[in-house]
Amino acid sequence: MMDQITKIKSNQLQSVYFAFGTESFFLEQLKKRLVNTALEGDKTNLSVYDLEETPIQDVLADAETFPFFGDRKLIFAINASFVKTKPDKTPFEHDIAYLQEYLQNPPEYSILLITAPYEKLDERKKVTKQLKKQTYAVDCQAVQEKDARTWIQSLTNSYGIEIDRDAMEILEAEVSSNIQLLQSEIGKLALYVGENGVVTKEVARQLVSHTPTTTSIALVDAVMKGSIQEAIHIYKDLEKMNEDPIAMIGLLAYQFRMILRVKQLKKKGYSQFQIQKNIGAHPYVIKVAMAREAKLSEERLAYIISQLAETDAKMKQGLMEKGLAFELLLMDLV
Repeated sequence: MMDQITKIKSNQLQSVYFAFGTESFFLEQLKKRLVNTALEGDKTNLSVYDLEETPIQDVLADAETFPFFGDRKLIFAINASFVKTKPDKTPFEHDIAYLQEYLQNPPEYSILLITAPYEKLDERKKVTKQLKKQTYAVDCQAVQEKDARTWIQSLTNSYGIEIDRDAMEILEAEVSSNIQLLQSEIGKLALYVGENGVVTKEVARQLVSHTPTTTSIALVDAVMKGSIQEAIHIYKDLEKMNEDPIAMIGLLAYQFRMILRVKQLKKKGYSQFQIQKNIGAHPYVIKVAMAREAKLSEERLAYIISQLAETDAKMKQGLMEKGLAFELLLMDLV
């Protein structure tokens, strides 16, 4: 994806681009680069159409009209739902035949970007095949977990900083599936450590925006350390995220069940890789669970899980106010 954008930067422009996928970061980078390269940052000759509100034939009519100012015009046609299996309902029909004809011989003075921000396209449709074959197709699908580390390394390099292994694992677990958020978080880390600085585990834990799942990991740590003050502080942070106490029970139950499952598989002789493959959780979550399982017996884990289930039932039955029930649960577990 970034290689494709680099080609645009070097002024290797095409007449028609087709961007598909749900990663908004890639889509926005592509649009920004086209504006900067094709129009030198001047948006006078930029037109933006939503294909849920405007038929494609109107967009193409604009594309075939010579620009009033300058030598080139740039047109964004977003939300091309006609490439999906079930197109979105509109009060008009898109003239797909017109589009197919346009792709055969687009005018040199117009650059057209058609976007399809969807997870799946109907690859059987002739128009989908033509858009992928007869345009400069840009894959903007969300980053896969297996590629997350490569993106983290690439972004940290671009900011001129280094990141240690533990800090990278925290970033992977927190925000690796969202490249836009990942760039924002790495930018924040770079500002903190400075050029040529190193992002450590401590820095990442302090600065990276936390999700409920990984905050629940910290809550489990507080319970295991026996620190009620820390546990209540983390609970209040979860409250600020508007997390419902019942949802928090679910997050804690997930973490303790994960520790129990890891403990049971480890007892059977499974390696960390085999455990991760068997359970299917993020490698960081498995690594944390493996570090904890030795500190808790199966009996203790069974007790904790039963207490979580009991408190969950009290909340759902309205027998106790949710916030109070959760705080009492933490005190009991600590």
